[in-house]
Amino acid sequence: MDSKKLHFLSKTADILIKELDSYDLVKELNEVLANFINIKELNIYVFDPNTSTLRNYAQNWCIIDEVIEVDVKEQIYKAYEEIHGNDFVINNKAFKLPQTLSEISFKLNSLYMPIVKNGMVFGIIGLDFIENTSVDMEFLFLMKIFGAQISLKLQNIVLNEQSQINVDFHDSMKNIAKIIETQYEINYIVPLIGEMLDRFISDHLIYVFLKYGEEFNLVWPKDCKDERVFEALKKLDKDYSYILTNDDKIGAFPLLTENEITGCIVARSMIEKLSKRDIDYLEQLTRQAAATINRANTYSTILQYATLDALTNLNNRRQFETRLGQEIAITKRQNNPLCAMMIDIDFFKKVNDTYGHASGDEVLRTVAGIIKEHLRESDIPARYGGEEFAVLLPYTHINEAQIVGERLRKAVEAKEITINKETANEMSISVTISMGLAEYDSQETGEELFERADKALYEAKKNGRNQVKLA
Repeated sequence: MDSKKLHFLSKTADILIKELDSYDLVKELNEVLANFINIKELNIYVFDPNTSTLRNYAQNWCIIDEVIEVDVKEQIYKAYEEIHGNDFVINNKAFKLPQTLSEISFKLNSLYMPIVKNGMVFGIIGLDFIENTSVDMEFLFLMKIFGAQISLKLQNIVLNEQSQINVDFHDSMKNIAKIIETQYEINYIVPLIGEMLDRFISDHLIYVFLKYGEEFNLVWPKDCKDERVFEALKKLDKDYSYILTNDDKIGAFPLLTENEITGCIVARSMIEKLSKRDIDYLEQLTRQAAATINRANTYSTILQYATLDALTNLNNRRQFETRLGQEIAITKRQNNPLCAMMIDIDFFKKVNDTYGHASGDEVLRTVAGIIKEHLRESDIPARYGGEEFAVLLPYTHINEAQIVGERLRKAVEAKEITINKETANEMSISVTISMGLAEYDSQETGEELFERADKALYEAKKNGRNQVKLA
């Protein structure tokens, strides 16, 4: 093999080890190939098993049916069919390389090569040449190596799973499945699922319903004024994977648990009919959502008997109430001081609305870590609910608790919290906390103690937030 061909393979390898987006990868491959042979254009087409279509890798996974002329589209699909079991489709005819090099030469107009993983074709590389470009057999062997290099690259990008063709779809499936790792309250996770579906199926309106008895209640978003959506819900049947309205613009996809309908995801198109691609994706996303909700219900039942909050690793509310009873009994018996602290993250809803629930979870974890870091081992912190924390401070008078509270408040205010860690949008934000403190009176119950601390917290928020108030 001469130095020019070795240089071509070396340059190709250099391109394929770079972190490039799909457009730039195909652009650079075109450039290196154009310096080597008389080529018009190289394109990469990946087969989407969810929609049985070919997608243009360089054009943001666009289905070629929507952007390529009919005769060219038919040529590409025919080449994809004929490439199975062959090395190339040359000038629209299948071709298999011989075992050894020969002196045969070719006049090329078009050349298609398979993209392969484990012997299975999952796409094709299309090359359009300047008319009647002359090549020899050695060039075809070289193109087989070139195609294999691209196949390896695309395996890493595209085929982590069989369903990972559209990256956004894969991420939605993965994120819905991951919700259960940190959350198990249905009223919390269903809006999360709704937001994820809405981001992915951005061309349509998404509604999420849960079924209570015989009624479907809208859980996300807050309102739906299209009566056709509610008419579609009445027609749901567990024996059908989905139903469409007569104009194909509304699809209702049931959430099934143990073959019973427990809810429904509805997609409403404002302009076009729901495409086969939309329906395929929604079917799979709905199945994933149903599995996640089912696991959350099961997990929630288990955690009723657990002691720690899954997200913050602090005591959960049930365990905290148990510890509160124990500490009140000890305080009464030993006549020791005891203080209660109620903490609320200021404007937490704005964090969720602006940056998303995943960022909100990171804020909760960080604030919980600061609380734990600044307390003694004998102190008892808990996630009380949502963005609210409760702390018991045994052997502590109110003036001492105020010092602890101010230390906590300043530590949270000074902390820069990194969000979106796994994306290109990584950034730091800051939050503040408001706090109410109360010291135990021997004539009150534990619930009354925390009611006073909660009223002090309300005063702190009413007076401008980011402060500590005493009951």
